[in-house]
Amino acid sequence: MSTPAREALDRHATPWLFATALATTAPHFVHQPPWLGAVAGALLLWAVWLWWKDQRLPGRWILIPLVGAGSAGILLEFHTLFGRDAGVGMLVIFMTMKLLELKSRRDATVIVTLGYFLLLTHYLYSQSIPTGLWLLATMWLVTATLIRLHGGPSSRPRDTLRHAGLLCLQAIPFMLVLFLLFPRISGPLWGLPSDAFTGKTGLSDSMSPGSIAQLVQNGDIAFRVRFDGPLPPRQKLYWRGPVLEQFDGMTWHRHKGRQPATQLESLSPPIGYESTLEAHNQRWLLALDAPVALPPETVLNGTLTAIHSKPVHERQRFRLTSSLDYRFNPSEDPLVLRRNLALPASSNPQSRALAAQWRAGNAPEAIIAKALALFAADFTYTLQPPLLGVHGIDDFLFQTKRGFCEHYAAAFVVLMRGAGIPARVVGGYQGGEFNPLDGYLVVRQSDAHAWAEVWLDGQGWRRVDPTAAVSPNRIETGIADALAFGEPLPMLIQIRADWIRTLRYRWEAINNAWNQSILGYDPKRQRELLARLGLPDADWRSLAITLGSTCGLLVAGLMGWALYKRPERDPVIRLWHQALRHLARRKVDCAPWETPLDLARRVREQRPELAEAFQRVVDAYLVARYGNTDKHLKILRDAVALLRQ
Repeated sequence: MSTPAREALDRHATPWLFATALATTAPHFVHQPPWLGAVAGALLLWAVWLWWKDQRLPGRWILIPLVGAGSAGILLEFHTLFGRDAGVGMLVIFMTMKLLELKSRRDATVIVTLGYFLLLTHYLYSQSIPTGLWLLATMWLVTATLIRLHGGPSSRPRDTLRHAGLLCLQAIPFMLVLFLLFPRISGPLWGLPSDAFTGKTGLSDSMSPGSIAQLVQNGDIAFRVRFDGPLPPRQKLYWRGPVLEQFDGMTWHRHKGRQPATQLESLSPPIGYESTLEAHNQRWLLALDAPVALPPETVLNGTLTAIHSKPVHERQRFRLTSSLDYRFNPSEDPLVLRRNLALPASSNPQSRALAAQWRAGNAPEAIIAKALALFAADFTYTLQPPLLGVHGIDDFLFQTKRGFCEHYAAAFVVLMRGAGIPARVVGGYQGGEFNPLDGYLVVRQSDAHAWAEVWLDGQGWRRVDPTAAVSPNRIETGIADALAFGEPLPMLIQIRADWIRTLRYRWEAINNAWNQSILGYDPKRQRELLARLGLPDADWRSLAITLGSTCGLLVAGLMGWALYKRPERDPVIRLWHQALRHLARRKVDCAPWETPLDLARRVREQRPELAEAFQRVVDAYLVARYGNTDKHLKILRDAVALLRQ
């Protein structure tokens, strides 16, 4: 069946729909499998080619198998048709497939609506400033496409874009009001799919040779810190994460059983700071060692790790206080000590033999010194160590002698346990880079680190960092100074030019301001703003009233502005329409395309009693319309008044 004329799609509006489909789907090609991007691109090019050649669109016998094949491909790729990645993949495929059945204005409206919805899905992957700018530009394009669909073939692209831009600008006040006053809740308004938090980078609760070295090659920001006072010395900046106590000969794991209570004694004045932690899908908060005051819903477990009640699935701010000098568990649970002395029975015999040799006649402090002296002798700190065999610690200590922080921490702990000293591996971050433009310390994934803890009778757990014995620069000045040229560090860490570093500082300061002020506008900050506005105890009812009143005032203001800017109507046209409304009340149909003379002729035939009066109106209208003098306008006004009698 042919498409009705009123629903027919203007051919020259189709390129706007192609641009909308491309702009709303292209950023997703970065996150989707390559084959899906290739298929979507091929479908889009096919639709453009059919339009360019004015060819017939494919029939349902082609489109239905395409839909089935696309859905099957997504099901095979993600093993589900639901969730973030699978759902977005379906939207991308369906958007490009819809272009192949673009026959009516209704189909075009579906594409525009799907384009608006696709804009929201981009925030599931990124909420950065470039993403926001791209989506604002794309929203402008999608709005212009909607206007073009109803503007007719005479609409110029410049006028269409200008009209869409004005509409978007008029929406900005409402956007700001909704952003500031809409009741905030902790977390999203709806439950996100289970895979919405995948792809987050950070420490895990296990460590094997090469795991931290791989993480260090990532330059992403792990968290930012603003101190209440002066910045502590770099060699004191140990950010504590998971503590790994169980060793199977190759991999270290976190003990997941019950932990005893923590005995923590602060030996130095506490330091207050605010940490803005990026999402890492874990519950630890990476507090400065050692935390003495924690944020709400956070506890200090038996290994001195700050544990939050929920995994950190989104960027969050936490207020903490730490003491850089402390005494931790001077009287430890015997079960914990036995666990931190355990070694696999048949693993690393050379290392165990060396540790047993040190144990004979040496105090624990002397054994620790011997191990550090061993590392300081002829070991190399590198991100590219050789592969290790079944007895990895033996291979590292007696053959390769090349490794990264996890190699040194693991080998040191094995030596300590073999010598009868309880020891364990601590994962976290060390150091950070101070940004002088916004006063934040930036800690990156490239600052990931592993060190050791030993338990000494009467002293408790004491930090020992064997990496400092091999490469003191790693602790004192940073990882870039500790590694030789050519190591696979992130480019932004390797580049030392002052002007590039200044540009990076500026960009990161802008991003931090965006994160803190816009993305970090949470219920707490909303309450603080409302308190400054005179609403200290605002609940959702008062917020709703305030929001409705403010939006109402904005609507009234925009209506008043529109009426003020409305062009003055031609009085000749206004009087002519009054005459036409009078004829309509007398049951005379007035077609919009009918000329005044033709209408007068028809009135003479259908309603002779109105013919003379209406003829005077027509004569006066034609003279006033094209003569445009005040005298003729008065004649027309008198003629219309006579017609109404």
